Amino acid sequence: MTIKQKTDILMPEVLFTGGDDAAVDRRILRMAEEGQLRKLYQGVYTSNLASPPEAVVTRNWLNIVGHLLPGGVISYRSAHDAKPFAGRLYMTRGQRPRTIELPGLTVRVLPGPVAVTGDVVYKKLFLASQARWLLENMATGRGVSERVLSAEDLEAQLDKMLLIRGEYRFNELRDNCRALAAVLGRDKEFKRLDGIMGALLGTHESKKLRSKQALARAGGLPYDPARLELFDTLFGRLRVEALPELPAAADSGSARETFAFFEAYFSNTIEGTTFLVREAEEIVFEGKLIPNRAEDSHDVLGTFQAAMQPLGQDNPPGTADEFLHWLKSVNALVMRSRLDKNPGEWKDQNNQAGATVFVDPTLVQGTLREGFARIVALEDPLARALMTMFVISEVHPFKDGNGRTARLAMNCVLSAAGRSRIIVPTVYREDYLLPLKAMSNNSDATPYLRAMTRIQSWTVAFDYSLARNDVYEALLRCNAFEEDLKNYKLLFPDSNPLPH
Repeated sequence: MTIKQKTDILMPEVLFTGGDDAAVDRRILRMAEEGQLRKLYQGVYTSNLASPPEAVVTRNWLNIVGHLLPGGVISYRSAHDAKPFAGRLYMTRGQRPRTIELPGLTVRVLPGPVAVTGDVVYKKLFLASQARWLLENMATGRGVSERVLSAEDLEAQLDKMLLIRGEYRFNELRDNCRALAAVLGRDKEFKRLDGIMGALLGTHESKKLRSKQALARAGGLPYDPARLELFDTLFGRLRVEALPELPAAADSGSARETFAFFEAYFSNTIEGTTFLVREAEEIVFEGKLIPNRAEDSHDVLGTFQAAMQPLGQDNPPGTADEFLHWLKSVNALVMRSRLDKNPGEWKDQNNQAGATVFVDPTLVQGTLREGFARIVALEDPLARALMTMFVISEVHPFKDGNGRTARLAMNCVLSAAGRSRIIVPTVYREDYLLPLKAMSNNSDATPYLRAMTRIQSWTVAFDYSLARNDVYEALLRCNAFEEDLKNYKLLFPDSNPLPH
């Protein structure tokens, strides 16, 4: 290592003594005596005199530990994290245990074998292989719990591996763990690990499992844990939010029919299935299929029928089984003409919108069930409705028609409680989709709640008992059909802008 003059701004932040160059060591020690360097540990110095020593160690831990413990293996939960956790790092090296106390970092050195096949070179250290850290994290005994993952966290990691890699690679990993256990003398740990992996595969008893996530997989109903975190965020917010109570705007007769028509029209327009209003009226009320657009015509008609029938209007599901059956029935009705989309059947491959990848097909039913548990735990009807729509939108359980199915489900909950259903007009498309994205990507529920309560207030402001053309004219005056979202904004009836 070359030490330049003290005015050199390129001086390394961390410097070490004990190398091959005695002159460098002498210069470092002299600079430390002169106050140009600060000692962090025996043989470890920093040229950063402004930052707290803890901050210097945190960003340079790999180089520092590599200097103090060359050839050591980052092990136990530290190998899983590939970094210190809660100010601690666990290493395997040498014949005796010891502890190194650095500013902001405690390094626990445990006796054990040096690097074995599969461990990865990590600068001057080694990072334990996946098979090795799995075995190490199955260790038990006094004082072991602080350096291993909790049973719940470890099972969650194994569940994720099984989901991403599939059974073949998962069994391959188990074979690697078995072989490595013989080398490391960890047969007892492998026996425990084998029981957990077998339970996840369904070949061992599930009583070996502890985490809810792993038990769900063993029971055939695995779910997406990341989505549950989102569900819980929205659930917590909805439980305490004071939401408006707006009665149904059109619950019977021609008013209900007119409302269902515009609900279906706009719900399809949001998804890119666009018609002139007159064309949509011909489809719904005259039984006409628009030439060369038979499938699109059936989409509009199916959405209208789902909004009109008791299935989609007045009878929300009361159990998780009913919820799943209901979703499949609605999707089958909306998408019935698109046989290539497998209407009413759970998706068999993953889907995404932009950068958002939705729930894996194998996790759809379990995630929907977990979502439903949160839906029914909400007392306020609008809260239940908004939770319902977000759950379905976030899971995206079908190959197509997910948005329409989600909005119909939301409105079903509202109708059953005598509350106003919600219409999302064309001009409000981004105001509707962007808050969903904010909730999905940033766990921010505020834009979603603001957007949905605002559009419900707008929806209820019209008189749907008027002739359908008069309702159309009223919607037209409020810019409902506008696609130019830069120059047109949603207006309240009588041209009064809705409050933000």
